[in-house]
Amino acid sequence: MMPGATGPSSCAPAQRRVSAVTQVLGVLNLTRDSYSDGGRYIEVDAALAHAREMLAAGAQSIDVGAESSHPDSENVSAEEELRRLEPVVTALIASAARVSVDTHKPRVMRRVLELGVHCINDITALRDPDAVAAVRQSECKLIVMHSTSSEARAQRDAERDGNWTARIVEFFERRIAELERAGIARERLILDPGLGFFLSSAPGPSLAILRNLPRLRALGLPLCVSPSRKSFIGSVLGREVGERGAGTLATEIWCAQHAVEWIRTHDVRALRDALAMLDAIERA
Repeated sequence: MMPGATGPSSCAPAQRRVSAVTQVLGVLNLTRDSYSDGGRYIEVDAALAHAREMLAAGAQSIDVGAESSHPDSENVSAEEELRRLEPVVTALIASAARVSVDTHKPRVMRRVLELGVHCINDITALRDPDAVAAVRQSECKLIVMHSTSSEARAQRDAERDGNWTARIVEFFERRIAELERAGIARERLILDPGLGFFLSSAPGPSLAILRNLPRLRALGLPLCVSPSRKSFIGSVLGREVGERGAGTLATEIWCAQHAVEWIRTHDVRALRDALAMLDAIERA
């Protein structure tokens, strides 16, 4: 082929376009103490305004949480969690938004399912049998997350060694089988490997999992990855939380290029713009 001629390219992507695979899950924290934006959206009007901004920026779904999970976060009762969640979730669903709720409490799960949420995001991977019972009869999707923590929050554990990919694959294989035996259809599950303090206070484990996303893909279920502003990015770059935007976006692009179905992010517009540019390049 003559220089400058057009034709099939050896650089053509082997996978479907990222825009056809990756969806954006916008983070909405109704908390006083989230590590990134605690206190900013605790009031209903502020929360709804931010949710609408994320939807306008291209989020396909909003992930609403009313209890922070960082190591120093406060305990929030189910009553308080629902007090924060109900008006926001109700308004979003009334506007036809797709809503996921980040909770590990069975009582909260039952109520928000009554309100019409389409997904429950449980950082404890439905460890509580009452949580399994709460979601069993619904048709909602279920994000189940791996964590090294024995609690419903991250811990400062500096563990560095070990085959992290094999460890997480083994966890998911076991947990998927347990949930199927408990009456949860495999097709409802979305797998989140957990990153940052959910793995270790050292950055190596998070980087190893991201490097080996194809191993998680081999489990045959959709993935949800949430690197947004997390500690491992700060450790690698030497950046405080508010300065991790570029590192976050680079990590999210990596996830998109590895066909991650859901990327959970605080910065919806930046990620949607990046995905649009990747799509434009792939179409060219």
